Amino acid sequence: MTFVYPAIFTPMEEGTGFHVRFPDLACCETQGPDLEDALDNASDALYNWIVSELEEEDSFLPPQSDPDELSLGDGAFVRNIMVRIKLLPDND
Repeated sequence: MTFVYPAIFTPMEEGTGFHVRFPDLACCETQGPDLEDALDNASDALYNWIVSELEEEDSFLPPQSDPDELSLGDGAFVRNIMVRIKLLPDND
């Protein structure tokens, strides 16, 4: 199954690297020393958040926000992050 969520990339104050957060997903954040690493780390964070949520008995995946409607700080920008997760049948 494919999941896509917008991530907000904000340049760090030190001048290098990016802080990344997913506004739709509670506590789903990461960072990277450059854009390439920040994108890779964002994919990993999204994947791990979704897998963790799907393992919960009462799992809930919130709808994706419209990237054009997100509030951004100075220098911040939005990228949609996509992950694919293979869902196996439940054997219970």
